[in-house]
Amino acid sequence: MRYLLLAAIRKSPIFLLIFLNALFTSRLAAIAFEEPSSSPSVLSAFPNKENPASGALCPAQLGSAIEAVIDRPQLRRTRWGISIELLSPNAIAHSLSVNQDNTLYRREAEHYFIPASNVKLLTTAAALLQLGSDFRIRTSIYSAGVGSLRVVGRGDPSLTDVQLRELAQQLKRQGVRNVQQLIVDDGYFQGDAINPTWEWEDVQSDYGTAVNSLILNQNAAELTLSPQQVGQPLQVRWADAIASRQWQIENQSVTAQAVAPSTVEVTGVLGQPLLQIRGQLAVDAEQESFYLAILDPAKYFLQHFQRVLTEEGIRVASAVVSKTSTTGEQELATIESAPLSLLLVETNQQSNNLYAEVLLRTLQISDDTQANKDSVEIGLNEIKEALTTLGVNPESYVLVDGSGLSRRNLVSPDAIVQTLKLMAQTPQAAVYRDSLPVAGISGTLRRRFINTAAQGNLQAKTGTLTGASALSGYLDVLGYQSLVFSIMVNQSDQSATSLRHAIDEIVLLLTRLRSC
Repeated sequence: MRYLLLAAIRKSPIFLLIFLNALFTSRLAAIAFEEPSSSPSVLSAFPNKENPASGALCPAQLGSAIEAVIDRPQLRRTRWGISIELLSPNAIAHSLSVNQDNTLYRREAEHYFIPASNVKLLTTAAALLQLGSDFRIRTSIYSAGVGSLRVVGRGDPSLTDVQLRELAQQLKRQGVRNVQQLIVDDGYFQGDAINPTWEWEDVQSDYGTAVNSLILNQNAAELTLSPQQVGQPLQVRWADAIASRQWQIENQSVTAQAVAPSTVEVTGVLGQPLLQIRGQLAVDAEQESFYLAILDPAKYFLQHFQRVLTEEGIRVASAVVSKTSTTGEQELATIESAPLSLLLVETNQQSNNLYAEVLLRTLQISDDTQANKDSVEIGLNEIKEALTTLGVNPESYVLVDGSGLSRRNLVSPDAIVQTLKLMAQTPQAAVYRDSLPVAGISGTLRRRFINTAAQGNLQAKTGTLTGASALSGYLDVLGYQSLVFSIMVNQSDQSATSLRHAIDEIVLLLTRLRSC
């Protein structure tokens, strides 16, 4: 497995969703292939005589125009699911079926597809409905008896060393100088920290990291490889010395002659804390960085907090990780995350899997009758309940995680369109829509649709796995109406870039719609 380097404008909305499954290389699993190519043109992959971005298009012509794109010989093995509807001001908000009167185009819209990161549209909608836009995730330090402190994490995915230092300084201001026992409580989330349906190559990378109660620095570490003298192994450098303690390294790499191709890869070994570095970098090549999932996040958190306490003049005699929570202790220090409205921006605009999985598990607080039950199971039930109450057909999707990294997620284009359309009728509509990437401006769409009619007018969620790609969201069509859409593609032998170009062509067709 190779660790690859990764890491708001509105009028009348159009809802558009496109799901697409394609074949391409790893690391761009959910957050992976979200980052598009920088090519400004959507015509190069599938040349056509007609420019999809020019000329008015009547609604009656839309179907044939879309099929001219998806029925090309290059895409003959590709399975498409498409639902495109008007976002009508007087649309019925609580209907379990798609309003056929507002439908512009459908193709297998009621069928299941692998949605990739479009799952985040469902997760974030439910989180917003159940928790509210002002909800914050709290990390607390309690007195745990004479000389003892207990750190209780509740899954804040934004916690960094900066916040740890603030907690330590709060303790220092209260006169704490010696800690006999430091307990870090990692038991708030119950169940597996890593979804058992995720693939082995994914869980080694930062986008597939463990989701626990005490998250620090997004549970990821950066490893950088640099060329040295020709014939020498590549230099290995960690951005975080504490993180480096999690692995042993077998460095079988080499610095090659100038202009030699780069073949370096970092491979994890199943069941072992071992990284194998193989391949080469040219002596004149730039360094390459790899972002890895922390193997033991609770221990990583503990070691960092011990160091911060020491630097702040607080001595720690002993420290342990615990999963046994207690109540009734006095809170001595606390810090909170940004409000949920901002956590959603990171989740959807950057397609952050960790944030989405935290939101899924955090939904457990909506059901206080299931203490000590699996947090993922509770969260999935809460998503189903929230979306069903909203009006989304509960049989139109099957979820096993909150991020879309699992290939066992099954979602229909109808489910996405219903969610987008119904969320637009809620008091949280603006917060939800503003969390989405804006074409040509922000997030995973910042380098797509530049200098087209979609730039600034399209807010949509991307989604990509090997063999799957998706785009769903709102489109304001100047001179026409607002739309909502979902397009899904599975089982293609084309590259991710080619499939993205085809999807973008369809979106540009929508920008040409006029009343005629």
